[in-house]
Amino acid sequence: MRMTKGVGVVAALLAGLTFAAATDGPALLAARTLRVPVDGVAPAALTDTYDQGRGERRHEALDIMAPRGTRVVAVDDGRIAKLFTSVPGGLTIYHFDPAGNLAYYYAHLDRYADGLKEGMTVRRGDTLGYVGTSGNARMDAPHLHFAVFRLGPEKQWWKGQPVNPYPALSAIRATAATAAFTSGRSRPRPS
Repeated sequence: MRMTKGVGVVAALLAGLTFAAATDGPALLAARTLRVPVDGVAPAALTDTYDQGRGERRHEALDIMAPRGTRVVAVDDGRIAKLFTSVPGGLTIYHFDPAGNLAYYYAHLDRYADGLKEGMTVRRGDTLGYVGTSGNARMDAPHLHFAVFRLGPEKQWWKGQPVNPYPALSAIRATAATAAFTSGRSRPRPS
């Protein structure tokens, strides 16, 4: 009986930890000072496409429509973890927050910003790339596919718990977004 009770306590603790890990991503994201990752797009103009279906799966990202070549900027301070080209995402960037708890994913880019490289430190508002249609994006619909995920203890750039970025981005005050836009930073800082 004691063994069963002990196993039950351990199972309950593990379940609580699993629940906490799955739910702290939104709290971590809400605690960050963010900006909209596409220049000229106001927080109020964003559409929550996170739960939309994409065939057999959920989208788990925001599609931010903008003209081809519009600047894509860092939503947060942090470092560039990976520059990657894939069939679905095309030219992509994985950007970790300063603590390495969250990964920001930017996809369908037309090109990277000059000088952008893995390991580089970036600040919120630094140019990372430009809106495009690479990967499986429709050629007539340039946009940024933007996703966030909570990293696990291994800090693997390709793996994590998805977090809906819409609540955090749509809550940004327009004045904060425009201040970051007009700060004049156009290139990432070398690390």
